[in-house]
Amino acid sequence: MAGTASPVAGIAAGIPARRPEHAGGSWERFEHTGRGVFVYTPARVADAAAVPLVVALHGCTQTAQSFSSGSLLNRAADAHGFVVAYPEQSREHNQMVCWNWFSTANHSRQGTEPTFIAGATRALVADGAGPRIDPARVFLCGMSAGGAMASVMAATHPDLYGAVAIHSGLAYGIAKTMPAATTAMRNGAADPEELGRAAVRAMGARARAVPALVIHGTADTTVAPVNAEHAARQWLVTNALAGGTGGGTDFGRPAAIEAVAARSGGRPATRRTWADGSGRALVELLEVEGMGHAWSGGAAGGSYTDPRGPSATEAIWEFFLRA
Repeated sequence: MAGTASPVAGIAAGIPARRPEHAGGSWERFEHTGRGVFVYTPARVADAAAVPLVVALHGCTQTAQSFSSGSLLNRAADAHGFVVAYPEQSREHNQMVCWNWFSTANHSRQGTEPTFIAGATRALVADGAGPRIDPARVFLCGMSAGGAMASVMAATHPDLYGAVAIHSGLAYGIAKTMPAATTAMRNGAADPEELGRAAVRAMGARARAVPALVIHGTADTTVAPVNAEHAARQWLVTNALAGGTGGGTDFGRPAAIEAVAARSGGRPATRRTWADGSGRALVELLEVEGMGHAWSGGAAGGSYTDPRGPSATEAIWEFFLRA
């Protein structure tokens, strides 16, 4: 866009797109390996020396636009000064536009979808036409299938993402086929600790602790709440083995348990934190009482949102700041 400083200005095919709700800055689309990526750049960061980047992965049936509007991530970007990138799945690759998190081919660094998402992330970090992206502050979050895919990306690209937030998602490697994915969504993992070891193997020589925030509703009937515990247990093991910083693996012994008070008419939540030897949070689990399969604290009437819950977007950003 002429006259607009944006991280996609120097990337081929960067074009304006229909602006989603809650977006006061620039909203542009570019293509990477044949798939679209939407980028939101707040006006306030146009002249910044270096800014954080949050890569956000939508859920099934969602688009980048509907996810951005429902999650209020763009509004948070305006308030806190970060860029948001929304890689978008296509019907060509999944009829329900789900990320194929359950495909064994995508459980490695060389998988088609990890290659697309990581490649798009690197293109934004390397682009010098707009505000410079700080490579030390690149983060990842996702909802539902996007949450499961975020877990895959954190395991396969720990060198790229500083922390991950998994909202209503699943543990890394929990399913290897579509039928197994349905079973996992209903029953969780048979052995979350083994999945933790598998994630370390996927990291390979790049292994490091990736701080992980898990958010889930206790009344979720799409992705059963047990998956929140299993994702947290997986990342406890992964981070303890990959980080070497004294983090424990005992799910039953968090460093802190905090009740998150509900707003008037809202939903209460409980936050559990597991820390490394220096006190840094390696895993947090935020469980929202009575919430179904929805983005906590999202926009009213949004795609898979529950405005009554505490703001997942603010919780995620605050967690990233501490990562």
